Amino acid sequence: MSRPRPHLPMRPLWLCRVCAAPWPCATARLTLLREYAHDRVTLLVYLGGLLHDAAGQLHTLNPHDAPEPTQLFDRFLGWALRRPASDSPAAPQP
Repeated sequence: MSRPRPHLPMRPLWLCRVCAAPWPCATARLTLLREYAHDRVTLLVYLGGLLHDAAGQLHTLNPHDAPEPTQLFDRFLGWALRRPASDSPAAPQP
């Protein structure tokens, strides 16, 4: 039985090599959250570097129709900044 292929980016298009969705796709996001479960800061630094690479490469490919900076931020970092409800601090008791 073969192992499932990892959902990695196809550069410079920044599409998932497996499902062709914009990378990081849903599966890649879940995998990254699992891999960096105990070190969210390192995950954010890693994604920030990839955001930098993607912005340059996507702009080079199509300078007139590259994604907006806010779109790239949401795609690469925004989802990772949101904390799951189980991680949120408990509400203060009255």
